[in-house]
Amino acid sequence: MRRLHALASVLVLAVSPVFAAATQTVVLDVQNMTCELCPITVKKSLEQVQGVVSAKVDLDKRTATVQFDPDKAAPTVLVKATTNAGFPSALHK
Repeated sequence: MRRLHALASVLVLAVSPVFAAATQTVVLDVQNMTCELCPITVKKSLEQVQGVVSAKVDLDKRTATVQFDPDKAAPTVLVKATTNAGFPSALHK
């Protein structure tokens, strides 16, 4: 019975990546960031969006690089999240 459980666990771990959704990455141009605390607020607003895997905010470049699950989030939702936090953004061109 233990062997069966061990085998089942190995199979689940081996097959899981096949069913995992591919993530997408977007870069947002973020306005109104003027101090060291602004990127923290932007990052937290993005991390609260369901489906966001990671968010990295660069104060010097005024950008946010966001990795997300496209089945759970969309770039428009990310833009809305930063805008609602007081930092309007747009997709980087």
